Amino acid sequence: MGLARQIEKNWYGRVLGNAWLLPLVPLVWLVVTLKRRRFLRNPPAASAIPVVVVGNITVGGTGKTPLITYLVARARALGFNPAIVSRGYGGNGQYPLLVNDETPVSACGDEPKLLASRLNCPVAVDPQRARAVAELAGKADLIFSDDGLQHYAMARQREIVVVDASRGFGNGWLLPAGPLREPVSRIDSVDLVLANGRDFRVSATALVNAKTGEVCDLATLNNTTVHAVSGIGNPQRFYDTLTELGARVVAHAFPDHHAFAEQDFDFPQASAGMVVMTEKDWVKCRSFAQPDWWYLAVDAQPAAQAAARIDELLLSLKRF
Repeated sequence: MGLARQIEKNWYGRVLGNAWLLPLVPLVWLVVTLKRRRFLRNPPAASAIPVVVVGNITVGGTGKTPLITYLVARARALGFNPAIVSRGYGGNGQYPLLVNDETPVSACGDEPKLLASRLNCPVAVDPQRARAVAELAGKADLIFSDDGLQHYAMARQREIVVVDASRGFGNGWLLPAGPLREPVSRIDSVDLVLANGRDFRVSATALVNAKTGEVCDLATLNNTTVHAVSGIGNPQRFYDTLTELGARVVAHAFPDHHAFAEQDFDFPQASAGMVVMTEKDWVKCRSFAQPDWWYLAVDAQPAAQAAARIDELLLSLKRF
């Protein structure tokens, strides 16, 4: 196991495994605390369009992308014209960048490309998120920021923190000894905390052919060997979903936001089986996808109480 993976494993175990990193924690605490205090003393000027940040205080995947998909659909149902801003992790385009069908993933990043193609709403990418917000003037009346909770240069009207119910806050320590970007007390200041696995669940809705777009029944996976390919922050949830659907999973985990190439799929012939990936990974592989490659489409399904709280938060922005 590589050093980085061992450190991450210890984030969700005993902090003593990362004891050698503990001297760096006070420095991280000082930086994040001063950054937060500076924002509270001198907040950026409010944008003309209300911004809802959907972020987390831990490193790694918590289910933000499917939740944002739900939030956009729900905002539309409530009469909003929503849009999305993103840092565009892994992208190298000219910013600010409005994502469209012709925008390559290499320019905008995987999550913005997925959200734009899935939702057909304006998606603006810029490492300076405030500039992305400004780019959407006249194109929307509500903006969701995909991540960016700690990007204090961007004004926001509401904050939603997403937590993985199974992993929680790990060992409870700040980076690099633990997975926290900010102290756990930060959630006391946000407007809504949603736990993936309790307040909402990310459920598979379809198995889609990566090359043709053919939709196949999920029952196809039952008693089938699949090469489960993932380049996401918390791949175990993806593998567990496939297992629950009856698949025999051969896991192929790559780093989060991995830039896939054809050779990444050169699996041993002795372990034949269909290839199944996440939708976020598919957008990076669609140009060289093969007929036996598939992706799992998923949606966030909130519990009744969480859905009511989401509606209340969104409707509170009608006055802006």
